[in-house]
Amino acid sequence: MNRRDLIKGCAEFILSGSDFIGSDYFFNQEDSRETIVVLFLRGGMDGLSLLAPVDDPLYRAARGGNMGVQESGTEKGLMIDQNIAKNDFRLHYKVQGLKELYDNKSLAFIHASGLTNGTRSHFEAQDLMELGTNSDKNLSQGWLTRYIKSFHSGVVVPAYAIGNTAPASLLGSMDLLNLTEIKDLKFNWNPQLQKILSQMYDEGDSLVHLSGKSALQNIDHIKAAMKGSSGLEQYTPEAEAKYDTVWPGEELAKSFKAVAQLIKMEVGLKIATVDFDGWDTHDGQGWRFPRLIEALSRNLTAFYNDIYKYHKKVTIVVMSEFGRRLKANKNGGTDHGHGGAMMVLGGNVKGGKLYGKWPGLTNEQLDKGVDLAVTTDYRTVLTEILMKRNLINDYSKIFPKFDSYSPIGIIKEG
Repeated sequence: MNRRDLIKGCAEFILSGSDFIGSDYFFNQEDSRETIVVLFLRGGMDGLSLLAPVDDPLYRAARGGNMGVQESGTEKGLMIDQNIAKNDFRLHYKVQGLKELYDNKSLAFIHASGLTNGTRSHFEAQDLMELGTNSDKNLSQGWLTRYIKSFHSGVVVPAYAIGNTAPASLLGSMDLLNLTEIKDLKFNWNPQLQKILSQMYDEGDSLVHLSGKSALQNIDHIKAAMKGSSGLEQYTPEAEAKYDTVWPGEELAKSFKAVAQLIKMEVGLKIATVDFDGWDTHDGQGWRFPRLIEALSRNLTAFYNDIYKYHKKVTIVVMSEFGRRLKANKNGGTDHGHGGAMMVLGGNVKGGKLYGKWPGLTNEQLDKGVDLAVTTDYRTVLTEILMKRNLINDYSKIFPKFDSYSPIGIIKEG
């Protein structure tokens, strides 16, 4: 291989989508912007099995047996303080960790929330929510990409997509890194090779040259941060961070550990996306849902305990493409529904409350007579996080054609 081929191959490596992709800006070390962690529960998480009005006879009739939150017995739901309706709302008995976060006012729930578009298609609903829209499928960028463009002025990668692929919320971004674990960040650079690359990229000011210089600066920055980290191969969480590393929570635990380490390394992380699959509970929900929700509760609690020094600098939002039908089906599950439940967690959250408007469960109150209605647009929650924490000035640039924003009071002013 001659020198030209060597340089070409290295350039393609640096600029490939699976490794460091630089920006054509300069790194601003003074940026103290807070971090947003977006956890997407893929498959349609049943909000009515997470948090429900157990004293509503319509709910009890629709969710017989172990298909919903129980009012009494050994698996009775966890009682919480709430203010959106006169009903006795309770959490699933397997989410003790979430209840503790709620009780200490770090966690808030937004029930009957989601996409106002009536689609029951997983792929369409996920795409629309991650594009930050209600109906426009032709947007070329995700909402997080537009958010990055509103502030990013450095060469340090501000966004990490944890998992095998980046979500549609980061569609069109050139400022992200995709990884599954922190140990993937290995740089076995030959000093002579790095010198050759540096010389090559210093010779011009094209997009390729600027991106190459940016990528090399990213590598130097993260390598320096790693010297002060707890290591790549073994990560030791804080003593109170008890991750659930058995099925179905092992991958979620791994993802949260990666995000926690990136936060602690202080490498400029401003956005992290995490996926948790498996919520499409058409059958076997009575045994599947408790395991899923327990894994979520334990790992979200562990992650929050792991980053306790950064609570005021991190906001976590949990969302799913839609909820599930009120009435159980004949296969011991629930079919695709409409309104779901979102969660927001962090030191700047006005937790310990339920937010939104409870629509009720009568036939007239249900969407199409079968599903929980949506009374809080998911973009309202995301917009309030960005606006109240002074992360953006104009939400219309992040969520095009969204003209019905009215804060629900879930976030403290920045």
